[in-house]
Amino acid sequence: MPPATPSPRDVLTPDALAMLAAIADTGSFAAAARTLGLVPSALTYRVRQIEDALDVLLFDRSARQARLTEAGAELMREGRRLLHEIDAVANRVRRVATGWEPQLTLAVDSVISRSTMLDLCEAFYAIAPPTRLKLREEVLSGTLEALLTGEADLAIGVAVQGGTARDLQIQPLGRLRFVYAMAPRHPLAGAPEPLADALIQQHRAVAVADTARRANLTLGLLGGQDVLTVPTMHAKLQAQLRGLGCGFLPENLARPYLQAGQLVARRVQRPERVVEVGYAWHAPSGGLGLGRALQWWLQQLQSPATRAALLNAPHGV
Repeated sequence: MPPATPSPRDVLTPDALAMLAAIADTGSFAAAARTLGLVPSALTYRVRQIEDALDVLLFDRSARQARLTEAGAELMREGRRLLHEIDAVANRVRRVATGWEPQLTLAVDSVISRSTMLDLCEAFYAIAPPTRLKLREEVLSGTLEALLTGEADLAIGVAVQGGTARDLQIQPLGRLRFVYAMAPRHPLAGAPEPLADALIQQHRAVAVADTARRANLTLGLLGGQDVLTVPTMHAKLQAQLRGLGCGFLPENLARPYLQAGQLVARRVQRPERVVEVGYAWHAPSGGLGLGRALQWWLQQLQSPATRAALLNAPHGV
């Protein structure tokens, strides 16, 4: 009698999901096998077992690279979420036992001062906690999404708005002012103020890509305008310093370059861009209290001086 085909529950283990993620990330069965310390034939056999149990193909093997099929991509989206949830459960269990989280992940929006964040990290490490810190740089709605999907424990620099998750706590940091800036040699640097949208539209804008995976947000762009999209706010700054385009920059990021004459700020016809930003975390559920590391960060963020520095201090390196 032939052996029974394993069920999806038998094959979709955390190890299997991590294995599939390694293949997807490296784009190669051979590279993933090296990373995982397996022989390629064993890796291929395990993937076949999963595909047989699910009755789908997870990877397109017709190309030189191992590309996910549509079904494989869906499994990876859900699989990565499950792996994060498993890690979160393990962290909560350890926190119940010791009060300290094994790891605290901070999603920090690119508008937040880097130098102030590193000052806070230095102060955190000075108390010798048993918690590892992980900083994630996010942009626009990606900052809050990292918290909502369980990939971060604290989000700093989120847009203050209603309609968020029921167990979410949001506190204000303050107001962040943006300036419309460009290199001194840019044609708009010498144009009469205020700059009209019709004039701005004729010139390339530099925009930062939203790091959210579900719903992307775009700010400050005009329809039909040429756009150079970059991955981070600091890449946007560098592009504008080189004269590759223009656009809105956080005033604290642009300030040293405006003072040095490397950037020029111009008034525009649109209303001044001022954004209300805050920080957010999940409220405890099931009677559990907050971890001691998160409590420490929340206590620091209660300081008006710290909140002001996060929004107004120079970004530094």
